[in-house]
Amino acid sequence: MRLPILVFNIETTLDLTSGAHLHGLSHLAEQDIEQALNKLRRQETGSDFHRLPLHKIICISGLWVDEKGLRLFSFSHTELTELEILEKFLSIFEKRHPILVSWNGAQFDLPVILLRAMYYGLSAPRLFDQGEIDQQRRFNNYQNRYHQQHIDLMDSMSMFNRQNFQKLDDIAAFLGLPFRDKMTTPVEVNAEQAVIQTWLIYLRWVLLKGQLTQPQHEEAIQQVIVCLKAHMQQHDFLMHWQVVAEHTALSRTFFHD
Repeated sequence: MRLPILVFNIETTLDLTSGAHLHGLSHLAEQDIEQALNKLRRQETGSDFHRLPLHKIICISGLWVDEKGLRLFSFSHTELTELEILEKFLSIFEKRHPILVSWNGAQFDLPVILLRAMYYGLSAPRLFDQGEIDQQRRFNNYQNRYHQQHIDLMDSMSMFNRQNFQKLDDIAAFLGLPFRDKMTTPVEVNAEQAVIQTWLIYLRWVLLKGQLTQPQHEEAIQQVIVCLKAHMQQHDFLMHWQVVAEHTALSRTFFHD
């Protein structure tokens, strides 16, 4: 398994300012703008899920994995503006060139990051170059779905067939891994839990592909447990994992000596 790896997840909210400008709603109050945008989107698509440029980033969480172990982190709107969140995340790629791992990152997270970075006039060639600057990027970059620089697990595990796409929480539950309580957890805690879920599924994925042995997989799982114990806000998530792990033969071994 090639290191370093960066597992990432974004959380977003509706960009009312851009939405109001796009649809000529700037004269309305904020609450009315949101209602109007949701109504317009339902008329267009039957869903409240807005087009990608209107997803304002409020948190980017990541799990950095290298020879030293695991580091769980978040850049959140509780302390940073969207511009600062983007700048901090993009600065990672100025120094390192990690393997990216995500769930639906190719369809959602990376395109939203691209659009919001363009909105602020940011530059991120290390993330978005496809060979125009560095010719080596032609053969292995973060955008090409068949390269290994960005592994979108939802895409890869579906064998690149949209009809086979699955939800992150559903696959986590199926494998005896913890799933999230999105209604009660703070946004950065929820984003970090999505990152942990994605990493645990990735470990099972590379075990399947023969890139990890069973003992290496077990060691990697124990690293995650130690990491969660070190983050107080994730203790409930860890306790939930201990309960649901009992439902599958492999996962239940993680918490038994």
